[in-house]
Amino acid sequence: MDWKQQYEKWKSKIGLDKNIKEELLQFEDDEKSLEDCFYKNLEFGTGGMRGEIGPGTNRMNIYTIRKAAQGLAQFIKKAGQEAADKGIVIAHDNRRMSKEFALEAAYTFGANGVKTYLFKELRPTPELSFAVRELNTHSGAMITASHNPPEYNGFKVYGEDGGQLVPEEADRLIAMVNAVEDELDVKTEDAEKLEQEGLLEWVLEDIDARYQEQLETVLIDKELIRQTGDDLSIVFTPLHGTAQEPMTRAFEKAGFTNVNVVEQQATPDTEFSTVKSPNPEEREAFELAINLGEETGADVLIAMDPDADRVGLAVKNNEGKYQVLSGNQTGALMLDYLLKKKKEKGLIPSNGVVIKTVVTSEIGRTIAESFGVKTLDVLTGFKFIGEKIRQFEESGEYTFLYGYEESFGYLIEPFARDKDAIQAGLLAAEMCAYYKQEGMTLYEGLLSLFDTYGYYYEDLASFVFKGKEGAEKIQRIMSEFRNDISNGNLSEGVYAVEDYKTSVRHLISNGDTETIDLPQSNVLKILLEDGSWYCLRPSGTEPKIKCYFGVKEDSSDLAHKRIDEIKQNVLEKVNNI
Repeated sequence: MDWKQQYEKWKSKIGLDKNIKEELLQFEDDEKSLEDCFYKNLEFGTGGMRGEIGPGTNRMNIYTIRKAAQGLAQFIKKAGQEAADKGIVIAHDNRRMSKEFALEAAYTFGANGVKTYLFKELRPTPELSFAVRELNTHSGAMITASHNPPEYNGFKVYGEDGGQLVPEEADRLIAMVNAVEDELDVKTEDAEKLEQEGLLEWVLEDIDARYQEQLETVLIDKELIRQTGDDLSIVFTPLHGTAQEPMTRAFEKAGFTNVNVVEQQATPDTEFSTVKSPNPEEREAFELAINLGEETGADVLIAMDPDADRVGLAVKNNEGKYQVLSGNQTGALMLDYLLKKKKEKGLIPSNGVVIKTVVTSEIGRTIAESFGVKTLDVLTGFKFIGEKIRQFEESGEYTFLYGYEESFGYLIEPFARDKDAIQAGLLAAEMCAYYKQEGMTLYEGLLSLFDTYGYYYEDLASFVFKGKEGAEKIQRIMSEFRNDISNGNLSEGVYAVEDYKTSVRHLISNGDTETIDLPQSNVLKILLEDGSWYCLRPSGTEPKIKCYFGVKEDSSDLAHKRIDEIKQNVLEKVNNI
Protein backbone atom coordinates (compact mmCIF):
# COMPACT_ATOMS: atom_id res chain seq x y z
CA MET A 1 0.00 0.00 0.00
CA ASP A 2 1.56 3.31 -1.07
CA TRP A 3 1.32 6.52 0.93
CA LYS A 4 -1.71 7.82 -0.98
CA GLN A 5 -3.65 4.65 -0.25
CA GLN A 6 -2.68 4.88 3.42
CA TYR A 7 -3.85 8.48 3.48
CA GLU A 8 -7.19 7.61 1.90
CA LYS A 9 -7.65 4.75 4.39
CA TRP A 10 -7.13 7.08 7.34
CA LYS A 11 -9.21 9.86 5.83
CA SER A 12 -12.18 7.56 5.22
CA LYS A 13 -11.97 5.75 8.56
CA ILE A 14 -15.32 5.92 10.37
CA GLY A 15 -14.88 7.27 13.89
CA LEU A 16 -11.38 8.64 13.25
CA ASP A 17 -10.25 10.90 16.09
CA LYS A 18 -11.63 14.35 15.29
CA ASN A 19 -8.36 16.18 15.99
CA ILE A 20 -6.45 13.92 13.60
CA LYS A 21 -9.19 14.31 11.00
CA GLU A 22 -8.90 18.10 11.24
CA GLU A 23 -5.10 17.90 10.80
CA LEU A 24 -5.51 15.73 7.72
CA LEU A 25 -7.88 18.28 6.23
CA GLN A 26 -5.31 21.01 6.86
CA PHE A 27 -2.73 19.03 4.85
CA GLU A 28 -5.15 18.25 2.02
CA ASP A 29 -3.42 20.54 -0.49
CA ASP A 30 0.10 19.88 0.79
CA GLU A 31 1.16 16.67 -0.94
CA LYS A 32 4.73 16.78 0.34
CA SER A 33 3.61 16.95 3.98
CA LEU A 34 1.07 14.19 3.44
CA GLU A 35 3.69 11.97 1.85
CA ASP A 36 6.00 12.47 4.84
CA CYS A 37 3.14 11.56 7.19
CA PHE A 38 2.34 8.32 5.38
CA TYR A 39 5.29 7.17 3.25
CA LYS A 40 6.38 4.68 5.93
CA ASN A 41 5.47 3.36 9.36
CA LEU A 42 7.10 5.21 12.23
CA GLU A 43 10.04 2.99 13.01
CA PHE A 44 9.92 0.99 16.21
CA GLY A 45 13.55 0.40 17.06
CA THR A 46 15.62 -1.05 19.88
CA GLY A 47 14.76 1.91 22.12
CA GLY A 48 11.08 2.05 21.22
CA MET A 49 9.87 4.79 18.90
CA ARG A 50 10.14 8.54 18.68
CA GLY A 51 8.84 11.03 16.15
CA GLU A 52 6.91 14.19 15.45
CA ILE A 53 3.34 14.37 16.74
CA GLY A 54 0.74 14.43 14.00
CA PRO A 55 -1.52 12.35 11.78
CA GLY A 56 -0.37 9.35 9.79
CA THR A 57 1.62 6.15 10.04
CA ASN A 58 4.92 8.07 10.28
CA ARG A 59 3.86 10.24 13.20
CA MET A 60 3.25 9.91 16.93
CA ASN A 61 -0.50 9.79 17.52
CA ILE A 62 -3.03 7.70 19.45
CA TYR A 63 -3.13 5.09 16.68
CA THR A 64 0.61 4.52 16.37
CA ILE A 65 0.75 4.40 20.19
CA ARG A 66 -1.97 1.76 20.19
CA LYS A 67 -0.06 -0.24 17.59
CA ALA A 68 3.12 -0.12 19.70
CA ALA A 69 1.19 -1.08 22.83
CA GLN A 70 -0.58 -3.93 21.01
CA GLY A 71 2.76 -5.34 19.88
CA LEU A 72 4.19 -5.02 23.39
CA ALA A 73 1.07 -6.67 24.86
CA GLN A 74 1.61 -9.63 22.53
CA PHE A 75 5.28 -9.71 23.55
CA ILE A 76 4.31 -9.86 27.24
CA LYS A 77 1.59 -12.48 26.71
CA LYS A 78 3.94 -14.70 24.75
CA ALA A 79 6.07 -14.90 27.91
CA GLY A 80 3.11 -16.57 29.64
CA GLN A 81 0.21 -15.81 31.96
CA GLU A 82 2.52 -14.98 34.85
CA ALA A 83 4.10 -12.23 32.73
CA ALA A 84 0.66 -10.84 31.84
CA ASP A 85 -0.33 -10.89 35.52
CA LYS A 86 2.89 -9.12 36.53
CA GLY A 87 2.06 -6.66 33.79
CA ILE A 88 3.55 -3.31 32.91
CA VAL A 89 4.06 0.07 34.56
CA ILE A 90 3.67 3.24 32.51
CA ALA A 91 4.87 6.77 33.23
CA HIS A 92 4.81 9.96 31.19
CA ASP A 93 6.53 13.33 31.12
CA ASN A 94 5.03 16.77 30.40
CA ARG A 95 5.21 16.80 26.60
CA ARG A 96 2.34 17.42 24.24
CA MET A 97 0.00 14.41 24.31
CA SER A 98 2.12 12.52 26.86
CA LYS A 99 -0.73 11.91 29.27
CA GLU A 100 -3.11 10.99 26.45
CA PHE A 101 -0.58 8.55 24.99
CA ALA A 102 -0.02 6.95 28.40
CA LEU A 103 -3.77 6.45 28.81
CA GLU A 104 -4.19 5.01 25.30
CA ALA A 105 -1.37 2.56 25.95
CA ALA A 106 -2.95 1.51 29.27
CA TYR A 107 -6.35 1.00 27.62
CA THR A 108 -4.70 -1.18 24.95
CA PHE A 109 -2.77 -3.31 27.46
CA GLY A 110 -5.92 -3.77 29.52
CA ALA A 111 -7.93 -4.85 26.48
CA ASN A 112 -5.30 -7.57 26.02
CA GLY A 113 -5.58 -8.78 29.60
CA VAL A 114 -2.22 -7.31 30.67
CA LYS A 115 -2.19 -5.79 34.17
CA THR A 116 -1.20 -2.13 33.98
CA TYR A 117 0.17 0.19 36.66
CA LEU A 118 -0.15 3.80 35.56
CA PHE A 119 1.45 6.84 37.18
CA LYS A 120 -1.37 9.30 37.72
CA GLU A 121 0.91 12.32 37.26
CA LEU A 122 4.09 13.02 35.34
CA ARG A 123 7.26 11.36 36.58
CA PRO A 124 10.91 11.21 35.44
CA THR A 125 12.28 8.35 33.36
CA PRO A 126 14.63 7.00 36.09
CA GLU A 127 11.69 6.64 38.47
CA LEU A 128 9.89 4.59 35.83
CA SER A 129 12.96 2.35 35.59
CA PHE A 130 12.97 2.06 39.39
CA ALA A 131 9.22 1.33 39.47
CA VAL A 132 9.59 -1.66 37.11
CA ARG A 133 11.93 -3.25 39.63
CA GLU A 134 10.03 -2.13 42.70
CA LEU A 135 6.62 -3.31 41.45
CA ASN A 136 8.14 -6.46 39.95
CA THR A 137 6.43 -5.95 36.60
CA HIS A 138 7.37 -7.75 33.42
CA SER A 139 7.83 -4.52 31.44
CA GLY A 140 7.76 -0.75 31.60
CA ALA A 141 6.92 2.03 29.17
CA MET A 142 7.86 5.70 29.30
CA ILE A 143 6.11 8.32 27.20
CA THR A 144 8.80 10.88 26.46
CA ALA A 145 11.00 12.32 23.74
CA SER A 146 13.66 13.32 26.26
CA HIS A 147 15.28 16.62 25.20
CA ASN A 148 13.79 16.81 21.69
CA PRO A 149 11.86 19.90 20.50
CA PRO A 150 8.20 20.29 21.58
CA GLU A 151 6.75 18.74 18.42
CA TYR A 152 8.25 15.33 19.30
CA ASN A 153 7.14 12.53 21.58
CA GLY A 154 8.11 8.90 22.05
CA PHE A 155 7.46 5.48 23.56
CA LYS A 156 10.40 3.83 25.38
CA VAL A 157 10.20 0.20 26.48
CA TYR A 158 11.84 -1.39 29.53
CA GLY A 159 12.42 -5.01 30.52
CA GLU A 160 11.86 -6.63 33.89
CA ASP A 161 15.29 -5.56 35.14
CA GLY A 162 14.32 -1.90 34.64
CA GLY A 163 16.67 -1.45 31.70
CA GLN A 164 15.76 -0.68 28.13
CA LEU A 165 15.46 -3.77 25.97
CA VAL A 166 18.70 -4.99 24.42
CA PRO A 167 18.77 -5.89 20.70
CA GLU A 168 17.89 -9.59 20.97
CA GLU A 169 14.79 -8.87 23.07
CA ALA A 170 13.99 -5.71 21.11
CA ASP A 171 14.09 -7.59 17.79
CA ARG A 172 11.40 -9.97 19.02
CA LEU A 173 9.28 -7.05 20.17
CA ILE A 174 9.83 -5.11 16.93
CA ALA A 175 8.60 -8.13 14.93
CA MET A 176 5.42 -8.23 17.03
CA VAL A 177 4.81 -4.50 16.65
CA ASN A 178 5.34 -4.75 12.90
CA ALA A 179 2.93 -7.69 12.77
CA VAL A 180 0.07 -5.44 13.90
CA GLU A 181 -1.52 -4.94 10.49
CA ASP A 182 -3.85 -2.03 11.09
CA GLU A 183 -3.19 0.55 13.78
CA LEU A 184 -6.68 1.98 13.19
CA ASP A 185 -8.36 -1.25 14.37
CA VAL A 186 -6.46 -1.94 17.60
CA LYS A 187 -8.94 -2.61 20.41
CA THR A 188 -8.96 -0.61 23.65
CA GLU A 189 -11.04 -0.71 26.82
CA ASP A 190 -12.32 2.08 29.06
CA ALA A 191 -10.66 2.90 32.37
CA GLU A 192 -13.65 2.17 34.63
CA LYS A 193 -14.05 -1.36 33.35
CA LEU A 194 -10.32 -2.05 33.58
CA GLU A 195 -10.22 -0.79 37.17
CA GLN A 196 -13.17 -3.01 38.11
CA GLU A 197 -11.45 -6.03 36.58
CA GLY A 198 -8.18 -5.27 38.38
CA LEU A 199 -6.36 -4.65 35.10
CA LEU A 200 -5.63 -0.98 35.78
CA GLU A 201 -4.06 0.29 38.98
CA TRP A 202 -2.91 3.84 39.62
CA VAL A 203 0.60 4.40 40.98
CA LEU A 204 0.67 6.93 43.80
CA GLU A 205 3.18 8.56 46.13
CA ASP A 206 4.39 5.32 47.70
CA ILE A 207 6.81 4.73 44.81
CA ASP A 208 8.06 8.32 45.14
CA ALA A 209 8.95 7.70 48.79
CA ARG A 210 10.74 4.44 48.04
CA TYR A 211 12.71 6.07 45.22
CA GLN A 212 13.76 8.91 47.55
CA GLU A 213 14.95 6.37 50.13
CA GLN A 214 17.18 4.75 47.54
CA LEU A 215 18.59 8.13 46.49
CA GLU A 216 20.19 8.42 49.93
CA THR A 217 22.48 5.51 49.00
CA VAL A 218 24.10 7.67 46.31
CA LEU A 219 25.71 9.91 48.94
CA ILE A 220 29.21 8.82 49.92
CA ASP A 221 30.35 11.35 52.53
CA LYS A 222 27.38 12.49 54.60
CA GLU A 223 29.65 14.14 57.16
CA LEU A 224 31.06 16.35 54.42
CA ILE A 225 27.53 17.41 53.48
CA ARG A 226 26.67 18.05 57.14
CA GLN A 227 29.64 20.42 57.34
CA THR A 228 29.19 22.20 54.01
CA GLY A 229 25.59 21.64 52.86
CA ASP A 230 24.43 25.06 54.05
CA ASP A 231 27.33 26.87 52.39
CA LEU A 232 27.26 25.33 48.93
CA SER A 233 25.20 27.58 46.67
CA ILE A 234 23.27 25.68 43.99
CA VAL A 235 21.10 26.97 41.15
CA PHE A 236 18.80 24.30 39.77
CA THR A 237 16.54 24.21 36.73
CA PRO A 238 14.34 21.33 35.56
CA LEU A 239 13.91 23.09 32.19
CA HIS A 240 10.11 22.92 32.45
CA GLY A 241 10.22 19.15 32.98
CA THR A 242 9.69 16.41 35.56
CA ALA A 243 12.71 16.92 37.83
CA GLN A 244 11.47 19.84 39.94
CA GLU A 245 9.83 17.91 42.77
CA PRO A 246 12.08 14.83 43.05
CA MET A 247 15.33 16.79 42.77
CA THR A 248 14.50 19.58 45.22
CA ARG A 249 13.18 16.99 47.64
CA ALA A 250 16.39 14.97 47.34
CA PHE A 251 18.56 18.06 47.88
CA GLU A 252 16.59 18.94 51.01
CA LYS A 253 16.76 15.42 52.46
CA ALA A 254 20.49 15.24 51.79
CA GLY A 255 21.18 18.53 53.58
CA PHE A 256 21.77 20.93 50.69
CA THR A 257 19.73 23.87 51.89
CA ASN A 258 21.09 26.70 49.76
CA VAL A 259 19.28 25.80 46.54
CA ASN A 260 17.76 28.44 44.25
CA VAL A 261 15.38 27.18 41.57
CA VAL A 262 14.95 29.04 38.27
CA GLU A 263 11.29 29.93 38.83
CA GLN A 264 10.54 30.67 35.15
CA GLN A 265 11.45 27.04 34.36
CA ALA A 266 10.12 25.30 37.47
CA THR A 267 6.63 24.62 36.13
CA PRO A 268 6.12 21.86 33.55
CA ASP A 269 5.47 23.38 30.13
CA THR A 270 4.69 21.44 26.95
CA GLU A 271 6.27 24.17 24.81
CA PHE A 272 9.47 24.68 26.85
CA SER A 273 8.75 28.35 26.30
CA THR A 274 11.89 29.90 27.81
CA VAL A 275 14.42 27.84 25.86
CA LYS A 276 15.17 27.11 22.23
CA SER A 277 15.74 23.47 23.20
CA PRO A 278 15.30 21.83 26.64
CA ASN A 279 18.70 20.19 26.33
CA PRO A 280 21.32 20.63 29.09
CA GLU A 281 24.02 19.79 26.54
CA GLU A 282 23.51 23.26 25.04
CA ARG A 283 24.68 26.47 26.69
CA GLU A 284 21.53 28.33 25.62
CA ALA A 285 19.49 26.13 27.97
CA PHE A 286 21.50 27.57 30.90
CA GLU A 287 20.81 31.23 30.11
CA LEU A 288 18.31 31.86 32.91
CA ALA A 289 20.28 29.68 35.33
CA ILE A 290 23.40 31.73 34.57
CA ASN A 291 21.50 34.95 35.28
CA LEU A 292 20.34 33.58 38.64
CA GLY A 293 23.78 32.21 39.35
CA GLU A 294 25.34 35.63 38.87
CA GLU A 295 22.75 37.15 41.20
CA THR A 296 23.31 34.57 43.94
CA GLY A 297 27.01 33.80 43.44
CA ALA A 298 26.22 30.12 42.91
CA ASP A 299 28.99 27.55 43.08
CA VAL A 300 27.29 25.29 40.54
CA LEU A 301 24.37 25.42 38.13
CA ILE A 302 22.50 22.14 37.56
CA ALA A 303 20.10 21.64 34.64
CA MET A 304 18.07 18.56 33.69
CA ASP A 305 16.20 17.62 30.56
CA PRO A 306 12.39 17.19 30.63
CA ASP A 307 12.34 13.50 31.59
CA ALA A 308 15.26 13.90 34.03
CA ASP A 309 17.58 11.28 32.66
CA ARG A 310 20.30 13.76 31.59
CA VAL A 311 22.01 16.40 33.69
CA GLY A 312 24.36 19.25 32.82
CA LEU A 313 26.60 21.33 35.08
CA ALA A 314 27.92 24.86 34.70
CA VAL A 315 30.66 26.30 36.94
CA LYS A 316 32.76 29.45 36.97
CA ASN A 317 35.98 29.23 34.97
CA ASN A 318 39.19 31.11 35.65
CA GLU A 319 37.71 34.26 34.07
CA GLY A 320 34.77 34.15 36.48
CA LYS A 321 32.28 33.24 33.74
CA TYR A 322 29.95 30.25 33.98
CA GLN A 323 31.09 27.49 31.67
CA VAL A 324 28.92 24.51 30.78
CA LEU A 325 30.94 21.34 31.25
CA SER A 326 30.80 18.67 28.59
CA GLY A 327 29.31 15.29 29.42
CA ASN A 328 32.79 13.79 29.26
CA GLN A 329 34.16 16.38 31.70
CA THR A 330 31.32 15.95 34.19
CA GLY A 331 31.59 12.17 33.88
CA ALA A 332 35.34 12.22 34.54
CA LEU A 333 34.97 14.51 37.57
CA MET A 334 32.26 12.31 39.07
CA LEU A 335 34.25 9.15 38.44
CA ASP A 336 37.40 10.58 40.01
CA TYR A 337 35.49 11.82 43.07
CA LEU A 338 33.55 8.59 43.44
CA LEU A 339 36.64 6.39 43.33
CA LYS A 340 38.63 8.75 45.55
CA LYS A 341 35.97 8.64 48.28
CA LYS A 342 35.36 4.91 47.93
CA LYS A 343 39.10 4.29 48.25
CA GLU A 344 39.24 6.42 51.43
CA LYS A 345 36.46 4.30 52.92
CA GLY A 346 37.82 0.97 51.64
CA LEU A 347 34.79 0.47 49.41
CA ILE A 348 36.45 -0.36 46.09
CA PRO A 349 35.95 -4.10 45.48
CA SER A 350 38.70 -6.12 43.82
CA ASN A 351 36.41 -6.80 40.85
CA GLY A 352 35.01 -3.27 40.53
CA VAL A 353 34.14 -2.09 37.04
CA VAL A 354 33.28 1.15 35.27
CA ILE A 355 31.18 0.97 32.10
CA LYS A 356 31.22 3.61 29.38
CA THR A 357 30.18 3.83 25.74
CA VAL A 358 32.56 3.61 22.77
CA VAL A 359 32.12 7.32 21.98
CA THR A 360 32.87 8.44 25.54
CA SER A 361 36.27 9.96 26.42
CA GLU A 362 39.18 7.70 27.23
CA ILE A 363 40.08 9.82 30.27
CA GLY A 364 37.62 7.71 32.27
CA ARG A 365 39.61 4.57 31.54
CA THR A 366 42.83 6.30 32.60
CA ILE A 367 41.28 7.52 35.86
CA ALA A 368 39.83 4.11 36.68
CA GLU A 369 43.15 2.38 35.97
CA SER A 370 44.87 4.68 38.48
CA PHE A 371 42.56 3.20 41.15
CA GLY A 372 43.04 -0.36 39.91
CA VAL A 373 39.54 -0.47 38.43
CA LYS A 374 38.72 -1.99 35.05
CA THR A 375 36.75 -0.09 32.39
CA LEU A 376 34.51 -1.80 29.84
CA ASP A 377 33.19 -0.28 26.62
CA VAL A 378 29.69 -0.86 25.29
CA LEU A 379 27.79 0.45 22.29
CA THR A 380 26.10 3.82 22.49
CA GLY A 381 22.84 3.57 24.39
CA PHE A 382 22.39 3.20 28.14
CA LYS A 383 20.56 -0.07 27.59
CA PHE A 384 23.94 -1.71 27.03
CA ILE A 385 25.20 -0.44 30.38
CA GLY A 386 22.05 -1.81 32.02
CA GLU A 387 22.58 -5.13 30.25
CA LYS A 388 26.11 -5.43 31.66
CA ILE A 389 24.90 -4.66 35.19
CA ARG A 390 22.37 -7.48 34.92
CA GLN A 391 24.97 -9.89 33.55
CA PHE A 392 27.44 -9.09 36.32
CA GLU A 393 24.81 -9.50 39.03
CA GLU A 394 24.08 -12.97 37.67
CA SER A 395 27.69 -14.03 37.08
CA GLY A 396 29.48 -12.21 39.91
CA GLU A 397 32.32 -11.47 37.47
CA TYR A 398 32.36 -7.74 38.25
CA THR A 399 30.84 -5.33 40.74
CA PHE A 400 29.31 -2.25 39.11
CA LEU A 401 30.73 1.05 40.35
CA TYR A 402 29.69 3.64 37.78
CA GLY A 403 28.25 3.91 34.27
CA TYR A 404 28.18 6.89 31.97
CA GLU A 405 28.05 8.22 28.44
CA GLU A 406 29.23 11.45 26.88
CA SER A 407 25.67 12.62 26.19
CA PHE A 408 25.15 13.71 29.82
CA GLY A 409 23.90 10.35 31.13
CA TYR A 410 25.17 8.89 34.44
CA LEU A 411 24.24 6.09 36.82
CA ILE A 412 25.80 5.70 40.25
CA GLU A 413 23.65 3.12 42.04
CA PRO A 414 21.81 0.45 40.04
CA PHE A 415 18.41 0.67 41.74
CA ALA A 416 17.51 2.30 38.42
CA ARG A 417 18.84 0.78 35.20
CA ASP A 418 18.74 3.82 32.96
CA LYS A 419 20.67 7.04 33.24
CA ASP A 420 19.45 8.98 36.26
CA ALA A 421 19.82 12.76 36.47
CA ILE A 422 18.45 12.83 40.03
CA GLN A 423 21.21 10.50 41.24
CA ALA A 424 23.80 12.45 39.29
CA GLY A 425 22.51 15.77 40.62
CA LEU A 426 23.04 14.57 44.18
CA LEU A 427 26.55 13.28 43.52
CA ALA A 428 27.42 16.48 41.66
CA ALA A 429 26.36 18.56 44.65
CA GLU A 430 28.42 16.42 47.04
CA MET A 431 31.41 16.63 44.69
CA CYS A 432 31.15 20.44 44.51
CA ALA A 433 30.94 20.59 48.30
CA TYR A 434 34.16 18.54 48.48
CA TYR A 435 36.04 20.88 46.15
CA LYS A 436 34.70 23.93 47.98
CA GLN A 437 35.97 22.51 51.26
CA GLU A 438 39.34 22.04 49.55
CA GLY A 439 39.31 25.71 48.52
CA MET A 440 38.78 24.91 44.83
CA THR A 441 36.06 25.47 42.27
CA LEU A 442 34.84 22.51 40.28
CA TYR A 443 36.52 24.03 37.22
CA GLU A 444 39.84 24.03 39.06
CA GLY A 445 39.15 20.41 39.91
CA LEU A 446 38.76 19.69 36.21
CA LEU A 447 42.06 21.36 35.39
CA SER A 448 43.75 19.28 38.06
CA LEU A 449 42.43 16.14 36.33
CA PHE A 450 43.95 17.28 33.03
CA ASP A 451 47.25 18.04 34.74
CA THR A 452 47.26 14.56 36.25
CA TYR A 453 45.93 12.41 33.41
CA GLY A 454 46.51 14.42 30.22
CA TYR A 455 44.47 16.86 28.17
CA TYR A 456 41.64 14.75 26.81
CA TYR A 457 39.38 16.89 24.65
CA GLU A 458 36.27 15.83 22.77
CA ASP A 459 33.81 17.43 20.40
CA LEU A 460 30.57 16.55 18.64
CA ALA A 461 28.95 17.67 15.39
CA SER A 462 25.38 16.71 14.49
CA PHE A 463 23.63 16.94 11.15
CA VAL A 464 19.82 16.85 10.97
CA PHE A 465 18.35 15.48 7.74
CA LYS A 466 14.57 15.19 7.95
CA GLY A 467 12.18 13.12 5.89
CA LYS A 468 12.76 10.48 3.24
CA GLU A 469 15.51 12.41 1.47
CA GLY A 470 17.30 12.97 4.76
CA ALA A 471 17.25 9.28 5.65
CA GLU A 472 18.75 8.46 2.25
CA LYS A 473 21.49 11.05 2.72
CA ILE A 474 22.48 9.60 6.10
CA GLN A 475 22.77 6.17 4.45
CA ARG A 476 25.00 7.65 1.71
CA ILE A 477 27.31 9.25 4.27
CA MET A 478 27.84 5.97 6.11
CA SER A 479 28.34 4.11 2.81
CA GLU A 480 30.96 6.58 1.58
CA PHE A 481 33.03 6.26 4.75
CA ARG A 482 32.75 2.47 4.64
CA ASN A 483 33.81 2.45 0.98
CA ASP A 484 37.04 4.16 2.03
CA ILE A 485 37.99 1.01 3.96
CA SER A 486 37.46 -1.36 1.05
CA ASN A 487 39.07 1.06 -1.44
CA GLY A 488 42.06 1.84 0.78
CA ASN A 489 41.17 5.49 0.51
CA LEU A 490 41.96 6.39 4.13
CA SER A 491 43.75 9.54 5.21
CA GLU A 492 47.30 9.39 6.53
CA GLY A 493 47.75 8.40 10.15
CA VAL A 494 44.81 5.99 10.45
CA TYR A 495 45.74 3.09 12.73
CA ALA A 496 42.51 1.07 12.68
CA VAL A 497 38.86 1.24 11.67
CA GLU A 498 36.18 -0.33 13.84
CA ASP A 499 32.98 -1.15 11.97
CA TYR A 500 30.37 -2.14 14.53
CA LYS A 501 27.90 -3.01 11.77
CA THR A 502 30.09 -5.94 10.73
CA SER A 503 31.77 -6.40 14.16
CA VAL A 504 35.17 -6.14 12.49
CA ARG A 505 38.23 -4.12 13.49
CA HIS A 506 40.45 -3.43 10.44
CA LEU A 507 44.14 -2.92 11.31
CA ILE A 508 45.41 -0.67 8.54
CA SER A 509 49.17 -1.16 8.95
CA ASN A 510 49.18 -4.90 8.20
CA GLY A 511 45.72 -5.52 6.78
CA ASP A 512 44.69 -7.87 9.60
CA THR A 513 41.20 -7.97 11.05
CA GLU A 514 39.87 -8.67 14.54
CA THR A 515 36.41 -9.45 15.84
CA ILE A 516 34.64 -6.84 17.98
CA ASP A 517 32.77 -8.62 20.75
CA LEU A 518 29.77 -6.29 20.84
CA PRO A 519 26.30 -6.42 19.25
CA GLN A 520 26.15 -5.15 15.68
CA SER A 521 25.25 -1.49 15.24
CA ASN A 522 25.51 1.09 12.48
CA VAL A 523 28.58 2.79 13.97
CA LEU A 524 31.99 3.47 12.44
CA LYS A 525 35.00 4.47 14.56
CA ILE A 526 38.35 5.53 13.09
CA LEU A 527 41.42 5.30 15.36
CA LEU A 528 44.50 7.40 14.59
CA GLU A 529 48.11 6.58 15.37
CA ASP A 530 48.52 9.51 17.78
CA GLY A 531 45.66 8.25 19.98
CA SER A 532 43.05 10.54 18.47
CA TRP A 533 39.80 9.15 17.05
CA TYR A 534 36.53 10.04 15.40
CA CYS A 535 33.27 8.18 15.09
CA LEU A 536 30.14 8.38 12.93
CA ARG A 537 26.79 7.20 14.25
CA PRO A 538 23.29 7.76 12.84
CA SER A 539 20.79 8.37 15.62
CA GLY A 540 18.33 5.56 16.23
CA THR A 541 15.57 7.90 17.39
CA GLU A 542 16.10 11.19 15.53
CA PRO A 543 16.69 12.18 11.87
CA LYS A 544 20.34 12.99 12.44
CA ILE A 545 23.86 11.66 12.13
CA LYS A 546 26.41 12.40 14.86
CA CYS A 547 30.16 12.79 14.40
CA TYR A 548 32.24 12.37 17.56
CA PHE A 549 35.88 13.45 17.98
CA GLY A 550 38.47 12.76 20.69
CA VAL A 551 42.14 13.65 21.26
CA LYS A 552 44.76 13.52 24.00
CA GLU A 553 47.63 16.02 24.10
CA ASP A 554 50.12 17.49 26.57
CA SER A 555 48.47 20.90 26.73
CA SER A 556 45.14 22.58 26.21
CA ASP A 557 46.35 24.51 23.14
CA LEU A 558 47.67 21.39 21.43
CA ALA A 559 44.46 19.49 22.17
CA HIS A 560 42.28 22.25 20.71
CA LYS A 561 44.47 22.54 17.62
CA ARG A 562 44.46 18.79 16.97
CA ILE A 563 40.74 18.33 17.41
CA ASP A 564 40.02 21.25 15.07
CA GLU A 565 42.20 19.64 12.39
CA ILE A 566 40.43 16.30 12.59
CA LYS A 567 36.98 17.86 12.76
CA GLN A 568 37.59 20.09 9.74
CA ASN A 569 38.72 17.16 7.59
CA VAL A 570 35.79 14.92 8.55
CA LEU A 571 33.09 17.58 8.26
CA GLU A 572 34.40 18.73 4.89
CA LYS A 573 33.89 15.21 3.58
CA VAL A 574 30.43 14.88 5.14
CA ASN A 575 29.33 18.18 3.58
CA ASN A 576 30.50 17.07 0.14
CA ILE A 577 28.50 13.84 0.10
